[in-house]
Amino acid sequence: MTVRIDETDRKILAQLQRDASQSLDDIAREVGSSKTPVWNRIRKLREAGVIGQQTVVLDSEALGFEACFFVLIRTSEHEAAWQAAFLQALKDRPEVQEAHRLAGDIDYILKVRVKNARAYDVFYQALISEVKVHNVTALLSMEEIKSTTMLPL
Repeated sequence: MTVRIDETDRKILAQLQRDASQSLDDIAREVGSSKTPVWNRIRKLREAGVIGQQTVVLDSEALGFEACFFVLIRTSEHEAAWQAAFLQALKDRPEVQEAHRLAGDIDYILKVRVKNARAYDVFYQALISEVKVHNVTALLSMEEIKSTTMLPL
């Protein structure tokens, strides 16, 4: 389904990105509309797939997940069976917050959130016991400078 997004839709989406828990009344006030048209637009955007899953952002450090590693993976395996096993291994591990297949010298990059370096090693050992990889480089994030899921509407 193709959907046309106008300026009011962009304002609604910006408000939802900022705080999806705000009331329809608050969103309508911010975008200069009333509640029913805002609800109809949100419903239309959901049905079109523009708005996906709604969730809550948790504070990882407050929950004890103090280490964030970016894991660079190079592999010499590119067969469909290996890729399926690798993707399943990533999906099975809640520590993996993001996974991207890349162009260039590195095949994959993972964002892995764990409690500490020991927990990362447990993750790493489990991963390499399931799938063959050529080279793994783990980079520890010393400081998170910016993190957002917001798109620049």
